[in-house]
Formats: sequence, structure tokens, C-alpha cells
Amino acid sequence: MKKKILNWLYVILWLGVIYWFSNQPHLKSELTYAWDLVFRKIAHMAEYFVLTFLYYKALNNYKINFNKILLYSLMLTILSAIMDEFHQSFIAGRTASAFDVLVDSVGAIILIMLMIKKRYESLFNKQPL
Repeated sequence: MKKKILNWLYVILWLGVIYWFSNQPHLKSELTYAWDLVFRKIAHMAEYFVLTFLYYKALNNYKINFNKILLYSLMLTILSAIMDEFHQSFIAGRTASAFDVLVDSVGAIILIMLMIKKRYESLFNKQPL
């Protein structure tokens, strides 16, 4: 039970980090526009890559099969990205962007692909006794 609570606490804390960044009116760097854009989109993917992993860890404490855990993790991450963009629509200097939800989703999908790859490699690389 303690592990379940701790894993959900990690999810909530990470959502708080995302909320904090989204609450900043301007997150531009001193880089050129193109490089600033690239690094911000990479940051989006990384934030939601981590969030998907945290959702996976939290859901993995229940009796749910692997594929459903991945699907639920993806769905919760996309819902979180949509809510984050909605939140940004109320922040001065920020706007909501469907493109950012797509970028966030790419981060989630990358994690899920890596998890599937790891899972099936471990299934097929087992040596017979």
C-alpha cells in the first residue's frame, strides 16, 4: 500500500513541476528563435516521457495487464497534456497549442515504444533451462 501511495505521489509531484513551468509567462532563452524552439519542444517531450513512466509505475501496482497499463498511461499523459495547454490559455504571455499536445504525446509514445521493446526482448531472449 505504501508503494502505491508513493508512486501516485511522484505523479502528483511531477504534474506540479509541469504546472509550475506552464505558469511562467515567458520561458524563452537567449538562443536564436530556431534553437529556442527546438530545445523547448525537446523539453516538452522529456517532461511527458517522464510523466508517462510515472503513470506506468503507479498503474503497475494494480492487477492490470502490461498492454492496458501502457494504454492507460498514454491516455492519462495525453489528458494531462490537454489540461496543461488549457491551463496555459489563462497565463499572460502563453497560449494553448494543439501542436504542443502532439509533441507531448510523442514523448509518451517514445517511452511506450521503449517499454514494449524491452518487454519483448526479455520474453524472446530467455534461454531454455
